[in-house]
Amino acid sequence: MMIPRSTGLRSHAFPPSSLLSRPILATILLTLLTAAQAQSAFIRVNQLGYVSGSSKRAYLMAAGSEAGATFLLKNSSGVTVYSAPVGSSLGAWGSFTNVYPVDFDSVTTAGTYTLSVTTPTAASSPQFKLDTAANLYSKPLANALYYYQTSRDGPNYVPNALRTAPGHLNDQSAKVYFTPAFDKKDNAGPLTPTGASIDASGGWWDAGDYLKFVETHSYTVAMMLVGVRDFPNQLGAGASSSNFTAEAQFGLDWLQKMWADGTKTLYYQVGVSSGGRAYAGDHDIWRLPQADDNYSNCNSPYQYVCHRPVFINSGGAGALISPNIAGRLAADFALCYRVFAVSNSAYANQCLLSAEHIFDLTDTAPSGKLLTVGPFDFYPETEWRDDLELGATELYFALRGATNLPAGLPHTDPMYYLPLAAQWAHAYITGPNDAADTLNLYDVSGLAHFELYRAITLAGNPSGLAVSKTALLSDMNKQLTKATTQAAKDPFGFGFPWNVYDTTSHGGGLAVMANEYDNLTAGTTYAAYGNRWLNNILGANAWGTSLIVGDGTTFPDCMQHQVANIVGSTNGKPPILLGAVVEGPNSFAAKGTLTGMVACPPNGVDVFAKFNGNGAVYQDNVQSYSTVEPAIDLSASSFLAFAWQVAGAPSGTP
Repeated sequence: MMIPRSTGLRSHAFPPSSLLSRPILATILLTLLTAAQAQSAFIRVNQLGYVSGSSKRAYLMAAGSEAGATFLLKNSSGVTVYSAPVGSSLGAWGSFTNVYPVDFDSVTTAGTYTLSVTTPTAASSPQFKLDTAANLYSKPLANALYYYQTSRDGPNYVPNALRTAPGHLNDQSAKVYFTPAFDKKDNAGPLTPTGASIDASGGWWDAGDYLKFVETHSYTVAMMLVGVRDFPNQLGAGASSSNFTAEAQFGLDWLQKMWADGTKTLYYQVGVSSGGRAYAGDHDIWRLPQADDNYSNCNSPYQYVCHRPVFINSGGAGALISPNIAGRLAADFALCYRVFAVSNSAYANQCLLSAEHIFDLTDTAPSGKLLTVGPFDFYPETEWRDDLELGATELYFALRGATNLPAGLPHTDPMYYLPLAAQWAHAYITGPNDAADTLNLYDVSGLAHFELYRAITLAGNPSGLAVSKTALLSDMNKQLTKATTQAAKDPFGFGFPWNVYDTTSHGGGLAVMANEYDNLTAGTTYAAYGNRWLNNILGANAWGTSLIVGDGTTFPDCMQHQVANIVGSTNGKPPILLGAVVEGPNSFAAKGTLTGMVACPPNGVDVFAKFNGNGAVYQDNVQSYSTVEPAIDLSASSFLAFAWQVAGAPSGTP
């Protein structure tokens, strides 16, 4: 039986009761009763540990009342260093009638600890640390980089225990197709070629599959480059084990292939998920990436597995670009110029030209669905004004103080872009989706507002802009206030519903936003909340699991990820896909198998089922893409949140 590494009891066999004396039988029954009682209460902690000088909250969840119970904090020698009553019940969770806060803010001595209660129902936590943020988060930052390196496609892969060969080398000469029609089951119809071919190799796999999307790349690269620029000692050249500079460039290289600047043509996707009965797609088979280049000798129905289609933006060369993708791509390439202007000026100059050309081709009055991926409901993004705010802001930063700009650059005055950034910020704030979400793939206003606030400050607070710094700060506060309102409804204080997609990503994004707001206000309004939201995704939740592989003691063993499933382990020991951020709890656990899928857990037992509740489900099962599939966009807020924890503030100005 697979047991979470920090909780649970293994089953044991006992002789028939008829062979036991009454005293022995009574002793065994008492032992079993005690064990059952012990398992009706659990203590949930941030399994990475707590920063010594920060707020510290764990949770006691119990099937009965623990009112008045005293918790003990013991060091690694078993000595109690702190004790206090648990707080008042925060509410019920599933079959657990009470969840209690366990606060120990005043303890600051570095070390390894456990929390426990002995009465009325006993419970204990896994071991955790108190330490500096640098010591706690340096390994998770390195893990995050490992995840992206392991997710590399194409010839420039990074060999490790999970990757022994490159994948999809045929993408180096990929045929271009018009966007096909998709049916209600997301199957693509016939593919019509344009007659062109491009080099679409490289990039990261989107998730547990091998598709590649500009939609998710553009978000991920922006988060990386902001991190490299703002946190050089955690994510840039000053980081010994988590320097994301080369990885960000790897992502940029692929985006430059998907944007042909010479012809002003956007290609937005590599691969097709499924063709139904007409032909096989990426989602129809389970295999390692290196198998695809000659899968089944490339014979029908596997022709599009071997030779993956590239989809072109409607209208082709010079066509308007959907504003969500245009804004994020412009931000990526503007950030590229800022990060690489000194070390690789030719590369940086091409990035800046691409950024301005893309921004100038933005469709600023989109109708119908935005361009995301095919099929649209894989990534049903609806908001776009925030993306243009981010793109214009990063273009302002790129031009501010720049010298030796590339020839033919359409706009050289940074003040061309600052008013545009303010215009789009105002459009977002007064638009239909204002503060409907927080920082994640579908809404980047939580980053864009922070960037624009700093841009306005650097510009000397010019008058006449469509939005003020006060308005930007107010909108960030509006988003965070909604998160704290949601947290007040949840026994674990999480700022996002547990039963909605992208749970983990939102937790990381909220932690980033909490730090941003407090940085701009020079205060601590959201410091405790930010810590708790990060705690939630690192183990302080109903299921007692970290939702990031390798970050903690209990984490997903059975992700819906082909490489991790076929090559990796299923018991938390190497090789594992370190740093992978999974979907997290959701409203359902998906089912479905493919030939070649390694059953995980091997015995099929759902060890987390008893912790489901309040409409939320978490299942660590390879079949459940809805709870344990990782993705590049899901992981993108984690490394930025960790960098904020360590650095405390950005380094210098953009």
